[in-house]
Amino acid sequence: MRTILITGPGGSGRTTIAAATALRAAADGTRTLLLSADRTDTPGAALGSATGQTPTEAAPGLTVWRPDASARFRADLTAFQARAENVLDLLGAARLDAEEVTPLPGAEELSLLRALRDAALSERYDLLVVDLPPLPGALALLGLPEELRRYLRRLLPPERQAARALRPVLGRLAGVPMPADWLYETAARWDIELAAVEAVLTDRGTAVRLVAEPGPAGAEAVRAATLGLALRGLRTEALIANRTLPESDAGSWLASLLAQQRKALADWQEAYDVHPVPHLGRDPHGVDDLAALAAPPVDPAPDPVEWPVTDRLAADGVLVWHLPLPGAIREELDLIRRGDELLITAGPFRRIVALPSALRRCTVAGAALRDGELCVRFAPDPDLWPATGR
Repeated sequence: MRTILITGPGGSGRTTIAAATALRAAADGTRTLLLSADRTDTPGAALGSATGQTPTEAAPGLTVWRPDASARFRADLTAFQARAENVLDLLGAARLDAEEVTPLPGAEELSLLRALRDAALSERYDLLVVDLPPLPGALALLGLPEELRRYLRRLLPPERQAARALRPVLGRLAGVPMPADWLYETAARWDIELAAVEAVLTDRGTAVRLVAEPGPAGAEAVRAATLGLALRGLRTEALIANRTLPESDAGSWLASLLAQQRKALADWQEAYDVHPVPHLGRDPHGVDDLAALAAPPVDPAPDPVEWPVTDRLAADGVLVWHLPLPGAIREELDLIRRGDELLITAGPFRRIVALPSALRRCTVAGAALRDGELCVRFAPDPDLWPATGR
């Protein structure tokens, strides 16, 4: 399945572009699902027909789904209370009724990720178009599965489960309850679910389309988003320059806006596959208006982003790890080696990545940023990589 993730600054028209993209694909005969994170029926407003919190057919070949985060959160909390009954009784905790539960921050994001996983595993669709939240929330959402899996592995290491048989004994010796089997089983289930979401996001058929209005604010948002996506290993497939104004008399009141638009478009075209979408003079409503936007077609997936390691041992005595980070600024970069991981900070974004196996036996020898690519040099550690092992 092909998955297209669509996001952009708030108010840039990303939901409308997502609907137009999905509608065009469906009109071309592709079985398409439009998945939206909006609480309100913004996709329905664009399509001209109401959509619900269950999959709804909005046009021939097009299904729209806005997952019900509240219902999923209530179900999860109720199930958790049932499984943790003994611990809650020990603490004297009072149960929460499902009717009094309201979603906590983050519940909608988790609900969307689960829906993305379920949709990607379905055989009913050929294309999944995901209307993500606005930037920068979308960038945080895309990094959530990897981060949560890392936390789970640190807090409840799978190898600790080997000591299950000893927990009753340890509990009696310590005088306190020990983690029960259900806790490890729950962690394992969450890890599997998060891994499935992560597999969808990193699949070679998944790409991101950014939506922004051509102007100073849009240009800065696009630069930051491209860097954040690149740090996550996601490629920006296309840049939709939304609500472009028609060229008119330079002496008109639109002259300054047109000048800003021309500059933004010229800069973008040097680095992105840009698709200008015209301003209709009104909010698009209905299939005819969406068709008039001429959203770019769904082409075969681009080549995936790679972080290759090149062998320069013979020439320079180092291995070089190449990390493409377009838009990165040298003064805003920071690297910290911690065990077998590298903590990378690029502007406001941060990611902890596991080192490739060959680099785990090396020490960091330096780094340089050239033409939007971070090159980190690693020298073999003599204690771990003897000369005869090269």
